Amino acid sequence: MPIDFQLPDSPPAQVQPPSAPSFDDQYANARALANGGQPELALAAYSALLTRSPGNADVLLGRGVVYSRLGRWNEAVADLSAAASASPDYADVWEALGNTYRWSEQPAKALEAYEHLVALRPKDPAALVARARAQRALGHAFEARADLERARALGGDVGEIDGLLADLQPRPTLPSAGTPDATGAAGYDWAASLASSWTDVGTGPRWNDQTASLRHYMKAGSLGFETLRAHRFGQQDYAWALDGYASLWQGAYANLRYQHSASSRLFPANSGRVEVWQALGQGWEASLSDDVLGFDSRVNIYGISLAKYTGNFYIQLRHQNIVSEDSHSTGERLLARWYYTGDADNYLELSANSGRSDDSLSLVGGRARSGGGGIALVRYFSPQWGGKIGASFSRAASGGAASGNERGISFALYRRW
Repeated sequence: MPIDFQLPDSPPAQVQPPSAPSFDDQYANARALANGGQPELALAAYSALLTRSPGNADVLLGRGVVYSRLGRWNEAVADLSAAASASPDYADVWEALGNTYRWSEQPAKALEAYEHLVALRPKDPAALVARARAQRALGHAFEARADLERARALGGDVGEIDGLLADLQPRPTLPSAGTPDATGAAGYDWAASLASSWTDVGTGPRWNDQTASLRHYMKAGSLGFETLRAHRFGQQDYAWALDGYASLWQGAYANLRYQHSASSRLFPANSGRVEVWQALGQGWEASLSDDVLGFDSRVNIYGISLAKYTGNFYIQLRHQNIVSEDSHSTGERLLARWYYTGDADNYLELSANSGRSDDSLSLVGGRARSGGGGIALVRYFSPQWGGKIGASFSRAASGGAASGNERGISFALYRRW
């Protein structure tokens, strides 16, 4: 009798569960979510990674950057600080921490983080620019400028660096837009200049004048020392002067000047100047002045001016009365400046003037008129070096007849530190 032989049932096939993604795959996915505009999913992915690798600096950096992009500053700082503690030589962490502090308006802490970044990447222009931004926010203009110049030398982005350097220069603001010597450029305490001019008076040798000055800027103003030389009518003379600017009350400052010439052949033996400027609001300013010239017959020059600063333009109208023992003169001067780079250093200046003199001793009826104008360009080639070039002309007439024309050119070199 045949025997049925039944094979046992085959065991069921084993279904292999899908393998878990590797750490690297999860990390790549988290970064893709973060850079793909899905920050909440990125945060969840980074948090999952931290359960697998607590304290991982790369993961803490990634999640900290996402928190920073969302403006969740405390959480960002917590993650990035933990990453910095775990990997103190990780430059990207210090950069992200510095950015977070800077964006959250904590420049002092940002600077501290960027100091670590620059120490790790001393020849990276981007690191120097980042530190310069923090220095600028703290008002450390000198240090910021040094970092930016070094970044330029290392091949940094010229456009970005020039823009930041321009921001370090104060825009011409009242009440000193018309008087560049009143306030110095941010970050510089000293300035020196050497200027010279030549004037063709039509007959005789050309006149020439030179001035060398040294000025120190302080919190409440500035003080300058000048030496002057003049050569006219075949004679030459020398003088020295102290010229100071001082802040007064709100929106006001004063210019005080004293000048002395030992020989007084061309310069007055002693002369002085007092001018007070006052801001009037909405870009307007006004001044009153008195210049006293100690010639054999004392001369007073009384002045009043009104000026307007708007955008990158400054316009000033000045009226003067010149009074001596035997004569009286009046004059008007219109000055306009265009700050063509938007800072207080570089400008194009145009001026026009007219005057009238009444002299009781004149042989032509005691009436003389004059007029003229000028143009000047001031340009800083670098934050420390600048120059000026100018030209002028004037014309005078007495009793209806022309009495003389003058043409002049001038140059100046500026240095500050």
